[in-house]
Amino acid sequence: MKIKFFILAIAPIVACLFWIYLKDKYEKEPIPILIKYFILGIISSLLALVIENLLIKVSIFEGMSLILYTSFIVAGFTEESLKAMILIPNLLKEKQYNEKLDGIIYSVFLSLGFAAIENIIYIFYESEELILQVSLSRAVIAIPAHIMFAITMGYYISKYKFEEQKFKKQRYIIMAVIIPILLHGIFDFILMIKYRWSIIIFIVYIIFLWKINLDKLDKYTNISKIRFLRYIKIRQRKRKTRKKDDRRD
Repeated sequence: MKIKFFILAIAPIVACLFWIYLKDKYEKEPIPILIKYFILGIISSLLALVIENLLIKVSIFEGMSLILYTSFIVAGFTEESLKAMILIPNLLKEKQYNEKLDGIIYSVFLSLGFAAIENIIYIFYESEELILQVSLSRAVIAIPAHIMFAITMGYYISKYKFEEQKFKKQRYIIMAVIIPILLHGIFDFILMIKYRWSIIIFIVYIIFLWKINLDKLDKYTNISKIRFLRYIKIRQRKRKTRKKDDRRD
């Protein structure tokens, strides 16, 4: 039975890993490095567990204040700031990080490592009657949400890395941390308020998250494609030049 639980927890993570890996069509990142970021995500998730439990224990809030505290501080701030603290220093030192799409790819791999531990805990501690329901809801809602937050973070880290103006660089690195925290906090807040109309707002919000972040992913994928095609053209020109030189000789 435990093996079935583990498969239910890991299967959507594996599917999402393949999805984001296949999105990197033109200059794929080395698998060992991708695994490294996945492991870093696992580490950040374990750290988040400790901190979140502590924050819940020391909470003095009730009612709506408790919901705001739990969604924006316990969940949003703790999880996204930990991801950023681990991702940003490692990513900016990464030699393979040579195009904007890479920031998103590595960010998503780290986030899926984080989501893997979270998913295992949720499923293993759930009653058997609700296992399937919880695993499906997390596969459809929670795990994709982690991906969307990661796309936002990776998007702005790449804007920071490849921007030359200092003022803009500072703004982008702040946005890489703050915006995922806010997006995560709003996500959890809508889920927790449980008003009759909240489900409609939640659906609209999910569509919004997917729209803005898939647009970001598509934008950097297109930039990667253009970069790759330029590289191919340069190689073709060099080959033609060499052939001409050989003929002259």
